[in-house]
Amino acid sequence: MKWLPYPMVRITGFFIGGILLGIYCPDIISERMAWAAIAVLVIFFFVLVARKQAGRASIFLGIIGLVSIFLLGYNRLLWKNELRRETHVSNIKERIEVCEMVVRSVPEEKINSWKVEVEILQCKAAGKQWQPVIGRVLLYLSKRNHYTPTLRYGDRILVHGEPRLLSPPMNPGEFDFKKFLSYKNISHQLFITQADIISLPTRERKGLIYYSHEARRWSLQKLAEFIPGKSEQAVASALVLGVTDAIDDDTISAYAASGALHVLAVSGMHVGIIYAIILVLFKPTEKYRNSRWVVAIVSVLLLWAFAFITGLSPSVLRAVAMFSFVAMARPLGIRTNIYNTLAASAFVLLVYNPFLIMSVGFQLSYLAVFGIVYLQRPIYRWWEVHHRVGDWIWQMTCISIAAQLATFALGLLYFHQFPTYFLVSNLFVIPLSTLVLVGGIILLALSLVTPLAIATGWALAWLIKFLNWIVFTTESLPYSLVNNIHITVFQCWLLFGILAGILLLFQYKKITWLYFSFVMAIIFSITDWAHFFSTVNQRQWISYNIRGHQAIEFLFRGRSYFISDSALRADREQIRFHIQPNRLRHGVADVCESIPFQKKIKGIYYLRWNHQWIARIDSPGYQFPQHCRFDQIVVSHNSLNKKLLDQFQVGTVIFDGSNTTRYVRTMKQQAEAKSIAVYATDDQSAFIQ
Repeated sequence: MKWLPYPMVRITGFFIGGILLGIYCPDIISERMAWAAIAVLVIFFFVLVARKQAGRASIFLGIIGLVSIFLLGYNRLLWKNELRRETHVSNIKERIEVCEMVVRSVPEEKINSWKVEVEILQCKAAGKQWQPVIGRVLLYLSKRNHYTPTLRYGDRILVHGEPRLLSPPMNPGEFDFKKFLSYKNISHQLFITQADIISLPTRERKGLIYYSHEARRWSLQKLAEFIPGKSEQAVASALVLGVTDAIDDDTISAYAASGALHVLAVSGMHVGIIYAIILVLFKPTEKYRNSRWVVAIVSVLLLWAFAFITGLSPSVLRAVAMFSFVAMARPLGIRTNIYNTLAASAFVLLVYNPFLIMSVGFQLSYLAVFGIVYLQRPIYRWWEVHHRVGDWIWQMTCISIAAQLATFALGLLYFHQFPTYFLVSNLFVIPLSTLVLVGGIILLALSLVTPLAIATGWALAWLIKFLNWIVFTTESLPYSLVNNIHITVFQCWLLFGILAGILLLFQYKKITWLYFSFVMAIIFSITDWAHFFSTVNQRQWISYNIRGHQAIEFLFRGRSYFISDSALRADREQIRFHIQPNRLRHGVADVCESIPFQKKIKGIYYLRWNHQWIARIDSPGYQFPQHCRFDQIVVSHNSLNKKLLDQFQVGTVIFDGSNTTRYVRTMKQQAEAKSIAVYATDDQSAFIQ
């Protein structure tokens, strides 16, 4: 009976269950069988209703309806998955020579290339005619000769080259980029140069998204024109439009360490602020008849206008859809049941794109809003503050605590860190970021009046300077960030269980919920100890798969002995992406570049590790001893001469990512002819022993 007031919560929950089944077990039921089951259930439902059995079997009818919703979620996911369709580009077996594509994103600048998302319309394989296909591709355009693409959303292009399937992670614990992109129906990538691309005449109908991207491009130009300072322009673009491309790594790290990273991505908080401002501005109209409908319609229009100038990005669309439901619920008189409203907005979004359930932003947004709705008021009642300023500070603190409690487990799972001073920083960051957001919108509105726009831009620049100073000062405080935290998905659910038990204990005053939290905590501790003994306390040595680089690491009890080239050591992004995940799993707290168990003799490095002899060579001018036996030899920088293959005995010859592809191919042929085991990280994955 307690669930009766929450029909949309039940419906959305079962729909999500069907989606998750489609993601993790897509072949457990065929689409036809699922549709047949839905048809049978619907017919059975109406038969019971026609025989006037609904009152007697209301629970049974509810089960039939929810199972149907579950199967609808499953089928919606399968239908959305383009890889399952016969016309998908992955089903073409012949070599593709040229493709006609349409641009589906704004070019994003990388270190050596420009990345743009494209959709294939048709392609021509070797010896075949043009054929229509579907599929999305990440196109990487080389920066050779300082090339800068002029591509815009909706442009049609002809591309010479064959799209390649994305590769799975090649190093342990590495972010699964292939799986992440599969949730966007992106399955291939293609690296080309300027000579491989030809622009085609664009159709006359541009579409809403094209004009939205143009509006964002115009907005970016105006912010850059009137706000002085590159750093200030970058932060303003992030706070107002959600464009973070120009923000440097140090600034992003500072915002993360202070617990303020969420303000750099336009999402629920920004849309909520705009909605709150709209309600305040229209508060004097409450005395008029039908004013609630006017406020609701105006709110929805203004929120979607804001989404339009931000380029209709998924995070903004998600937040605007959520608050649109909240806005329309007010005049309908169903404001009291906010949980149904939130569930209804999530349901509509998931019907449109079921893959959103796997989006980190989607999960964090709804959890944060749920936490604020469910926890903010009870926390606020703990302390009654009579002073107006003190009461406002306490309200902001309660909102931060509620949102952090609801999302901290996911934060640990995805970001492996926890900002300890989030309460203090958000007291300043949220008001200042609100002023920057509102000021940025005012600046865009005043951009045609140059003197006013210049004055507004100057004020915004100083606000952002002050905001950055607070963020960097917070980061510099001792113990500002607890990082390198590793938890599994199962442990994340256990943390949610612990929190849920504690909350329900306070709500229902039953000791059973305390026992529940205690059991969850014991299981969490057991899994953590099991991880320590199975992973952290075990010796491992690994040759990573990092193209163009040497990267060898020896791990034991939280200590890393790391061997790499100087270019890789200076590249923090490569270290973070390829190597740091494995260090997190092994609880690494100390990284040593001095290797105590390594000796260099006649140009060869000898290592004794875990009762094994390992040799490595990374430059010419070495001399192998006669009749020496090695368990492994690691070869870097094309340094092994094929004539030397007969001079030593070895279990496995390992070629790391610093060797060229042609050299590795030649050496593999030579070694296999002599029955020598070869492992090439470029062809396989990281070598782990």
